Amino acid sequence: MHVSVKRLQTVNNKVKEVANKTQLKTTPQIIAVSKTFQLSQITPLLDSGHLHFGENKVQEADHKWKDVKKKYKNIQLHMLGKLQTNKAKIAVKIFDYIHSLDNAKLASKIAQFEKELNKKVKLFIQVNIGEEIQKSGIVIKDLQNFYDYCTKELSLNIIGLMCIPPADLDPINYFTMLKKNSEILNLKDLSMGMSNDFEQAVICGTTYLRLGSIIFGPRSI
Repeated sequence: MHVSVKRLQTVNNKVKEVANKTQLKTTPQIIAVSKTFQLSQITPLLDSGHLHFGENKVQEADHKWKDVKKKYKNIQLHMLGKLQTNKAKIAVKIFDYIHSLDNAKLASKIAQFEKELNKKVKLFIQVNIGEEIQKSGIVIKDLQNFYDYCTKELSLNIIGLMCIPPADLDPINYFTMLKKNSEILNLKDLSMGMSNDFEQAVICGTTYLRLGSIIFGPRSI
């Protein structure tokens, strides 16, 4: 068995263990964050039946996955990184999920290209949960208005909220805050939890985990 498959199994078992302890009704989906890794390193997971993969750059994802998605029909590809509006059309074409919807201009472009391509993408609003200057995302006070704009004016398929909590701080408070706001908006999905804080995210009710190094190992770039 390939090392990445073993690692994924180990993480899956840990996620189920935490979910059982906290009496969660469902366990979250694991997105294997494959950015910077070659297909030779990803194929063992594909062959093992894993379906959810994440990328941070549109061009890398298009080059890497365009042909692969024709072979593995059920792959679900997630855009996790900052999405520029000039890359929105390619993103809508190749991705099934976009986790980084963070401004009105991007929302408008996604809506435009969904119509052009006759495709609906599942979207997460990225929330700047710690109101950090260096991070993208909608601040909490603007979240309701932005959600209403996306859903009522643009008819976007907003399925949940995403956040990256401040580094070096206990993420529990931030995950709890995101969960509370998802409930206010009646959204069932949450994209939170990475390799260093996934257990806390599971406890707080995330439905999608974004896990890279814990599955693939350290990145060389």
